[in-house]
Amino acid sequence: MAGRWLKLAGMAFTLGAVGAIAVAERTRPLRRQTVPALPRVTRNLMMGAMCLVVIAAIENPATRAVAARNSRKRRGLQHALGGIPGKAAAFLAMDYGFYLWHVATHKVPFLWRWHRVHHVDPDMDASTALRFHFLDMVVSLPWRLVQVRLSGVDPAMLARWQRFFFLSVLFHHSNTRLSPAWERALSRLITTPAMHGVHHAQDWHLMDSNWSSGVALWDHLHGTYRGEVPQDAITIGVDDPCAAQDVPLAGALKAPLLPSPRRARPLRLADGARIG
Repeated sequence: MAGRWLKLAGMAFTLGAVGAIAVAERTRPLRRQTVPALPRVTRNLMMGAMCLVVIAAIENPATRAVAARNSRKRRGLQHALGGIPGKAAAFLAMDYGFYLWHVATHKVPFLWRWHRVHHVDPDMDASTALRFHFLDMVVSLPWRLVQVRLSGVDPAMLARWQRFFFLSVLFHHSNTRLSPAWERALSRLITTPAMHGVHHAQDWHLMDSNWSSGVALWDHLHGTYRGEVPQDAITIGVDDPCAAQDVPLAGALKAPLLPSPRRARPLRLADGARIG
């Protein structure tokens, strides 16, 4: 009975958090939107629904099976350390694994084909968090299984990390403006909307920063954190010749199967400064 109430409480908290994010980005917008919201949000929700089908049918059963085996075999980081330290370490290992994967999706051409579908969105709000190609869920599955296996998360810890990750991704994609004090404080701990807005910039030397998707520690440790970038100076999206045609649903679904367009690189001045 207690387990059932805890599950219901978790669901209620998640729904409440999603509602709070939806309200916050409309009452405290961070950036001015550049295209009509309804068609874009509808498209993103449709893509998110397709991803959800793949996650429910393939990813969740596979990751939960590995997590259950972790628990039975007492294997992985969580069980090596044991107790609360083991659970904390496993949680951080899952999050760090996603940081590494995120970097790879930008640096490995085959992975960028799929991840580009997410970045090509010309505006950014919580719905952008759902805009992924459904086959991207299949492409990322082997690495996700590695994360679960090495971290040693049991099914309960896996569920906690997944809930945290889902809410974090919705939050930092949202078009929510935080006060300067909250931005400074939170960006030391978790990924904020302003941080991730920098990552979604068309300018590639800005996009190649702020890779964290949950805990912000990894960007600070690796020197990839980029703060204090005015949001009104950022153009959201991807700067390549095919970007506009790959925004609609049909274009987005076909894009990874076509030759990958060259991405525009910032020009360099003689003194090494960048422009563009």
